[in-house]
Amino acid sequence: MLPPFGMKQTRTSTGPRPAWIWLLLFATIATLAAQQRIFTNPKPETHFKAIMPAAVSFSSFGGTPPHWKAFAVDPAGNRGAEPVGYIFWTTDLAPDEFAYHGPIHILVGLDTKGIITGAVVDYHSEPYGYFSVEPAEWAAQFKGKSVFDRFVVGSDIDAISRASISIKSGTRAVRDSVRAAARAFLSPELVKRPAN
Repeated sequence: MLPPFGMKQTRTSTGPRPAWIWLLLFATIATLAAQQRIFTNPKPETHFKAIMPAAVSFSSFGGTPPHWKAFAVDPAGNRGAEPVGYIFWTTDLAPDEFAYHGPIHILVGLDTKGIITGAVVDYHSEPYGYFSVEPAEWAAQFKGKSVFDRFVVGSDIDAISRASISIKSGTRAVRDSVRAAARAFLSPELVKRPAN
């Protein structure tokens, strides 16, 4: 039946929706899913050798939780090569840890025995970061620490006056992320509590 003169015909069917509606819905869901991960440096490989000196080869980024595997021999030439450690962002393994002005992006290396092999602060937006978390000496103090260490600012982590929020947050991010990585990647038989 045609509508009266001057009126437009309207769609009353509940049939299939146009493709653009499905495309819009998919794009919205994909955007929301992408926002779940904190953006980090997309090319951090320049830090890998400093973080994991024993490694000669690294896997691509991926897995759950997201990480890189570090190898002492190239796995392309040796199919049975086992990783000597893992490299990961603290923002991926401890995403809820925020400092004074947001998350501190720290790249951390952990060997298969639960010992930190190195750490690098790649990005921060802390107002006092230039003298607290940015100096290489701050991240260097984590090297050699075990996942079992206390990570207490002022005790086994250096305290810096006027930047306690940044220092404590960065320390918690490293502690929580290495412990999460140990649970996710490491064999409990290889990870031993250090003798006091």
